[in-house]
Amino acid sequence: MRAGEPTLPGLRDSLRDEVVDGTVEEVSFRSSDGRFAVVRFSRRDTTFVGVGDFGELAVGESLRLHGRWSKHPVHGERFRVNSFTPIVPTTRAGIVRYLGSGLVPGVGKALAERLVARFGAETLDVITTQSGRLTEVEGIGRRRATAIADAVRVRKDEAERMSFLHGLGLGPALSRKILQRYGDSVGRVLREDPYLVAEQIPGIGFKIADRVGLAVGIGHDDPRRAQGAVLHVLARAADDGHVFLERSEIARAAERLEVPGARAREAIDALAARKLVVIDEDAVYPPPLFEAERLVAIALARLARPRAPEPRADEVLRRATESLSLSDEQRDAVRAAIDEGLLVLTGGPGTGKTTTVRALVEAQLLLGRRVLLAAPTGRAAKRLSEATGHEARTIHRLLEWNPMTGRFQRDASGPLEADVILVDEASMLNVQLAASLVDAIAPSSRLVLVGDVDQLPPVGPGQVLREVLTSEVGRTVRLTEVFRQARQSAIVRGAHAVLRGEAPEPSPPGEPGDGDLFVVRARSTERIAALVEELQSRIVASYGLDPRRDVMVLAPTRKGPLGTEALNLRLQRSLNAEADPTKLGALFPGDKVMQLSNDYDRDVYNGDLGTVTRVEGGITYVDVDGREVKYAIGDLDSLALAYASTIHKVQGSELPAVVIVLHGSHHVLLTRALLYTALTRAKRLAVIVGDPSALARAASNAVAYESNSRLARRLVHALRAA
Repeated sequence: MRAGEPTLPGLRDSLRDEVVDGTVEEVSFRSSDGRFAVVRFSRRDTTFVGVGDFGELAVGESLRLHGRWSKHPVHGERFRVNSFTPIVPTTRAGIVRYLGSGLVPGVGKALAERLVARFGAETLDVITTQSGRLTEVEGIGRRRATAIADAVRVRKDEAERMSFLHGLGLGPALSRKILQRYGDSVGRVLREDPYLVAEQIPGIGFKIADRVGLAVGIGHDDPRRAQGAVLHVLARAADDGHVFLERSEIARAAERLEVPGARAREAIDALAARKLVVIDEDAVYPPPLFEAERLVAIALARLARPRAPEPRADEVLRRATESLSLSDEQRDAVRAAIDEGLLVLTGGPGTGKTTTVRALVEAQLLLGRRVLLAAPTGRAAKRLSEATGHEARTIHRLLEWNPMTGRFQRDASGPLEADVILVDEASMLNVQLAASLVDAIAPSSRLVLVGDVDQLPPVGPGQVLREVLTSEVGRTVRLTEVFRQARQSAIVRGAHAVLRGEAPEPSPPGEPGDGDLFVVRARSTERIAALVEELQSRIVASYGLDPRRDVMVLAPTRKGPLGTEALNLRLQRSLNAEADPTKLGALFPGDKVMQLSNDYDRDVYNGDLGTVTRVEGGITYVDVDGREVKYAIGDLDSLALAYASTIHKVQGSELPAVVIVLHGSHHVLLTRALLYTALTRAKRLAVIVGDPSALARAASNAVAYESNSRLARRLVHALRAA
């Protein structure tokens, strides 16, 4: 092992791991997410308890366990499992248990005993290699013999593949992901190029691929390793918001992975020849991001071309705004939406974006234009629908994902049937989502993007709204006037103070109102965590809000004593009477949860919130906007408790109340955009809890979230060519 390298998941210290064989007697507990179980094993004439991630093992299975013995203060001695390997039994008794445990469909204990009585210790070999002989046992015909043989072969193959993966030092969770992706081909794929696998399977990464590569005979100077390093660097850059990296940036980053710069440059050219990267001048792109950036530029430039003036514009503007008191800026935005093919409407809180959108939509309808409304998240779409009185959908639902084809049904060949598409919270658009959207907009249609570029950048590569504004392609209307009614909100005043680099001022003492802002000062992590918990009941008493439905705790990070993971466990114990505090990580009825990734098959998307309604038969049922969504044990990695959330995850949401946690331990992430985004999530109440110095740093830190992108440049060139 090279100095400074982390150990592999599942093999924290393989030199000191013990190896214990055991047969599953009982699964005493399995967490809802499937990542932790308490299992009673038999071993010779004794039993012992194992704890860890066992996946979906069943009673009767035999496993070779790698781990360590530990003493729990309540539950006594237990074997904490780091990894395991399924074992195919060889004794007569073991084979009876294996076949009769339910692992093999159609085989119960009685039939298992008859099979072993006939074939003895060779039963499993007979089943897998001479299945025709199974008809020698009473009750088994040819069809049943084939079904039994197929089931045992599948289970045996799974055991062999798991043994192979665990032998490479891959833990249970990663092994399951890899097997789901590659199935029977897993051995061949990993031996050919584990570095490519690392970029296709979340959670592996270059360091683990390096260890796997060494195990399968790939040397330190192998070209595959250098190419893997380049792909890894590009993928991590995309995670950080970059659409491309320059060659020199890749070479420098690759050197930190012990790949010389010259070899990295050779690897870039080799990857380009394999069409695994695209080289554009000195920029190196992952192919999907290159195509997305190019497509967005061409499509938006086409939409931005001048349109014929609308002769009814003045009359429609008058009718659409006669019942509203609009500023000149707002009226200008409504008029621009009538005439322009591409409009960006931007502005901070209290500047009237919502009222402007309502008037804008009304004007389009008066013209007889077909209007579609969308937003990146379900909560943003719901808010847009409430503001306009018309249906709004998430962009994913608007584009109609087809699980059978793995594609959106709406694209250039089947565009959206609309004259105007309005997208709210457009600051959340990354280049890939934007590409899917604009590909489905007909050239004759119009696009209105509404958003606030002072918020955090989108999750994913590319800041589309910022690039469009920079390019000055299309029409932009900035709302700058904060209306008198909005100025009465301490949240709105606080948000604008943050944009000026000042710490927000709390509400004056008095009766609770709309837009209250309070600052609760504390320095120790334990005191801050305790205050977060105490505030739930105080908010209920003062504002009558439901802490599970109406309140969200926001923190900069997931990890640490003031990260969302620790806060969620604390809040789950205090807010959900159904929760069992001894079963850490489990989900219970009443828990508030969040979807962590896009799941097109279930029609739930990153950031969607839901409530667990029940957990039955290994299935967790979640209510998401009035729709029941089912999660099996293996699917629960995509769910997390959501009493607390990272600030990034709630972009696009508006909540009745938020509690914002700030501390010096969040130092690197304390930025103006982060604090501004957190504050502007709150509608009725915002409470900042934490260290005053952390609050001051966040307000003063105007660091720009820069990302490598050429979208603005491409937009200008595309408009000239259009």
